[in-house]
Amino acid sequence: MDLHHRQTLQQLDAAHHLHPFNDNAALAKKGTRILTKGEGVYVWDAEGNQLLDAFAGLWCVNVGYGRKELGAVAAKQMEQLAYYNSFFSCTTEPTVQLSAKLAELTPGDLNHAFFTNSGSEANDTILRLVRHFWAVQDQPMKNIIIGRHNGYHGSTVAGASLGGMKGMHKQGGLPIPDIHHIDPPFWFSDGGDLSPEEYGLVAARRLEDKILELGPERVAAFIGEPIMGAIGVWIPPMSYWPEIERICRKYDVLLIADEVICGFGRTGEWFGQQYFGFQADIMPIAKGLSSGYIPIGAVMFNDRVAGVLKEKGGELAHGYTYSGHPVCAAVALENIRILQDEKIVETCKNDTAPYLAKKWAQLGEHPLVGEARIVGMVGALELVPAKPARTNFEDRGKVGVTCRDHALNQGLILRATYDSMLLSPPLVISKAQIDEMAEKAWKALDLTARELGMATGR
Repeated sequence: MDLHHRQTLQQLDAAHHLHPFNDNAALAKKGTRILTKGEGVYVWDAEGNQLLDAFAGLWCVNVGYGRKELGAVAAKQMEQLAYYNSFFSCTTEPTVQLSAKLAELTPGDLNHAFFTNSGSEANDTILRLVRHFWAVQDQPMKNIIIGRHNGYHGSTVAGASLGGMKGMHKQGGLPIPDIHHIDPPFWFSDGGDLSPEEYGLVAARRLEDKILELGPERVAAFIGEPIMGAIGVWIPPMSYWPEIERICRKYDVLLIADEVICGFGRTGEWFGQQYFGFQADIMPIAKGLSSGYIPIGAVMFNDRVAGVLKEKGGELAHGYTYSGHPVCAAVALENIRILQDEKIVETCKNDTAPYLAKKWAQLGEHPLVGEARIVGMVGALELVPAKPARTNFEDRGKVGVTCRDHALNQGLILRATYDSMLLSPPLVISKAQIDEMAEKAWKALDLTARELGMATGR
């Protein structure tokens, strides 16, 4: 793209486009980066720079960029039936087929799909339908949902309330009533002298304490991401989720696993709860459902919850114009076919993810890295002022942004959350591309360390 055209687009963007999760005034002065092409694990910007996208867009491009099959399926469905709604006792074939495929694919008896346009909308749906579930069983006061501080469940009013991001709660009068939060499991900064497994039990039992504080007759559900992504890929000890499940069953609290990031192979299993060894009653999904090629999300309900909603719930007064959109459903079905037929999840689990874990551990040896944590194809490097102390930089976030920018200058896209460098590449990344990623990440760490006056790794 020539300079004049690029600058024109940047000017139009600054004048008319409000970007999510950005300081739009600062962005307008700097100018946005315009992406023009994607292929495999790479994207290209308007200046012609090739970038290895080690964040898969926004945790979502699981099958990689440039899959023409997905475009072909979308075009075919658009030509046949571009749209019809799921209201008025109607549906379309792709919508039905996708709901059946998801029932087959998801763990346990999560056999019932309610379609949305995003993970945020899926969590809005959860808030309403969980409360409705208890109300139609003559327990209207069982309406409190417990989430976790620093959890992320989207940015809509309900999603942001269920999440525990203080910065989001400052805008818009959040959280809304009857949503409570407990401290999350993050051994690196919170575990003290406990082993990770001991700490996992301690962290999980915070839920029981909160349920007893509020009253089991008031608590409807607990919601959590199997791995807390947005805050910095906080991976709980393996003891955590089974103990959470035990507590939920003890007090008849619905267990909601927000699989928007972890679903569809990100952990090396199809779903995060399969990796951690627990079974949810309700599961929001999105992102990897279509590999980000088209907006679609869903909530999977188990037989118990769906049975009550169907038999006692009456008219379900909730839904969206595009719930189960036939084009989105067709693309999601084709995306799942690609994942299954090409054995992408199995290859990730058995071959590329173990190789990535070795390379990630080697990056963890850098003097700037206090912890290298990873599961499957999602991980983080925790940047610290001094090893082996588990401490943060005083000006939290500045070092992470510096390292992110150095990585970008090396042709590598990583995300920085505070001083954590986050990794979430397309699941189709090859070993050679993992080598490329690791080499560029090491250079970025070295350049960052030099700016700080610290020793470099080599």
